Amino acid sequence: MVKKPQVIVTEESKTGRNTKFKNTKTNEGMTRAEFVKEINKGNYDEYYVRDQNGVKTPVAKPNRDKSDNLD
Repeated sequence: MVKKPQVIVTEESKTGRNTKFKNTKTNEGMTRAEFVKEINKGNYDEYYVRDQNGVKTPVAKPNRDKSDNLD
């Protein structure tokens, strides 16, 4: 059974950076900065924050399940 991801990407910049996200359980929309804050508060334990070229970026924690990756 494929698990539904807790968060999906709803918008990307022209360069491909994920900029907007949606919690699939609550339908709450979030900007990248809002999602980063929520991850840092411990509200999304399946994700962590990585610095990519000076920008705090939400990333799915590594595992064998591709269904929870942020695409």
